[in-house]
Amino acid sequence: MSLTITLIQTDLVWEDIDSNLTLLEEKIDAISTKTEIIVLPEMFSTGFSMNPEKVAETMEGKALQWMNRIAKTKKVILTGSLAIKENEHYYNRLIWMLPNGQFSYYDKRHLFAFAGEDNHYTSGNKRLIAQVKGWKINLQVCYDLRFPVWARQQPTDEHEAEYDILLYVANWPERRNLAWKTLLTARAIENQCYVIGVNRVGNDGNNIYHSGDSMVINPLGETIYTKAHEADVFTFTLEKESLLSIRKQLPLLKDADGFILKRFTT
Repeated sequence: MSLTITLIQTDLVWEDIDSNLTLLEEKIDAISTKTEIIVLPEMFSTGFSMNPEKVAETMEGKALQWMNRIAKTKKVILTGSLAIKENEHYYNRLIWMLPNGQFSYYDKRHLFAFAGEDNHYTSGNKRLIAQVKGWKINLQVCYDLRFPVWARQQPTDEHEAEYDILLYVANWPERRNLAWKTLLTARAIENQCYVIGVNRVGNDGNNIYHSGDSMVINPLGETIYTKAHEADVFTFTLEKESLLSIRKQLPLLKDADGFILKRFTT
């Protein structure tokens, strides 16, 4: 079973939804290779804004409608996170949009207090593992990367993996890119899965520079793809047989510690 994915590493126009949607649609229209999933960065319509009162949309807003239209027109799954307002709360919400208009979402669990994200957004309390073509994909957002328990495989009684791909969308600053690259690699090795990290490039509205460093890493911790300091659109294909072969040769999941992941309340 193969799965073809496209990553879009791009600069973002600060707090300008229309400009970002136009920019991203141009990049998507230029994709000539057949693909099944397109991954956008964290808060792709606004940048990592701490002004949700100004930029957040509802679940009926133009960004979600845009995702619906693009997924349907291009016949792809489209994913990335948005600033969303719901029931008088704001969320950094990752959307998993299917071509038929159905979608799931994940609210970022770990809010970046250093930037005040916890003062403006509400934390999520459950993980989302999406399924496509026999693949299971654990969807997470940026700062979640620093908390390995939240990503840890919880094998079944038959020692089968809980998921096959761990995917992060991010606005991760260049000044901490060593942590980004190191932790992405660690998550792949310890969870014996593919890891995908999609980050932005350029300066945001606070003049914080992002170098991209989007990555695709295999279960052995080997880098399949990375790109720094420039926008890029990269399409690649993962093979399930390669993943299963690695797990068979080194069946470490059967030796994993059992644990129960606490379901937090908000």
